[in-house]
Amino acid sequence: MKKSLLRVLLVVLASHSTNLLLAQIGSDPDLYYVVIGAFAKKKNAINFTKEASKTYNAVYEWNPIRSLDYVYIVKTNDKQAAIDEALRMQAETRYKDTWVYHGLLGKDAELAIQNRDLNPVTQQKLTEVPLADLDEMKRSDPQALLEEENAAEPTMAQVPDNPDARNYYFKVMRTDTKAIIEGQVSVIDTDNARKIGTYDANQVVVVMPPAKPDGAASFICEVFGYRKVQRDLSNFGNPIGEDIILENGAIVVPFELMRLQKGDIATMFHVYFFKDAAVMRPESRYEVNSLVEMMNENPKYKIRIHGHTNGNAPGKITTLNKGNDNFFSLNNTSEGYGSAKKLSLMRAEMMRDYLVSHGIDTKRLQVKAWGGKKPIFDKLHAQAQSNVRVEIEILDN
Repeated sequence: MKKSLLRVLLVVLASHSTNLLLAQIGSDPDLYYVVIGAFAKKKNAINFTKEASKTYNAVYEWNPIRSLDYVYIVKTNDKQAAIDEALRMQAETRYKDTWVYHGLLGKDAELAIQNRDLNPVTQQKLTEVPLADLDEMKRSDPQALLEEENAAEPTMAQVPDNPDARNYYFKVMRTDTKAIIEGQVSVIDTDNARKIGTYDANQVVVVMPPAKPDGAASFICEVFGYRKVQRDLSNFGNPIGEDIILENGAIVVPFELMRLQKGDIATMFHVYFFKDAAVMRPESRYEVNSLVEMMNENPKYKIRIHGHTNGNAPGKITTLNKGNDNFFSLNNTSEGYGSAKKLSLMRAEMMRDYLVSHGIDTKRLQVKAWGGKKPIFDKLHAQAQSNVRVEIEILDN
């Protein structure tokens, strides 16, 4: 049956049809997705999927490894067919950032041992950004998202399967305007120093209990462009606080976030680079645009962009060719060689160039290259890929 389906897919691909969705068994770990978009905000993923569905059988599913919704048009276990279609999409359609994702999405992704992206041009395996462990959680799992003008009210509560679970509504908003900021809140079992999970804000979510149902829990909210807020509650099942209320069967916990201030340094956790390249991967677009928005919102902001690598070994460096303003693709690039510090500098400069291309005055931007001198983890640690990062330091606001 599966071989028959694959033969159908290959025939469809050969005819360049726009109807390119191949259904496979959800638990099959050897799946390849032709992805045309990745979104931190579910509403944007839904709208993008609706628009793409006018031409393709577009579907969106959650990728817990990246904390993004991926919109894809092909799902198959034929690697080459997926790569060929991604190349065609890049060359012949407006979806120039199309790429191939290998692994699982949605509910089945929780069981995945290995997920990785493939560049459709080079087929090069890209470095993973694994789920955070406890040490990573101390830095939190931030989600950079845009504001909405009006606060959404909690919907009706769900019925948890676990009798000790609770319906929570994390209301995340700006301190100054009270405008809603859609992000995520990470929940920690304080007594056992264990991460319970990460949940979407501004909607009712079922939060699993700590080991002791009436034990202490910590709630951490960090959205790029804002200062992190942590709330510690002594009783998960019955939290007490002047601003904590029960509404529509859900415990409403507010978080008021303040914009970054002079001296603050924020990590762009959702900016990812192609391996050994000063080129961002397509799923980075949302967070860098959040930075553009922040800079436009306050013309007084001046920042320093810090580039970091994992380790100090020299090696290949892939860069955009002169005149190429596609910051999210390995097409039209060149390969060179250099130190880890040079790579980190070129990544910081690439970020600066992206901001300038969106109207930000270069006088407001500085860059700093660190190479691997300031790691978060040892370079051989399971979470070592977190060392590859860009940080934003606020020089003036």
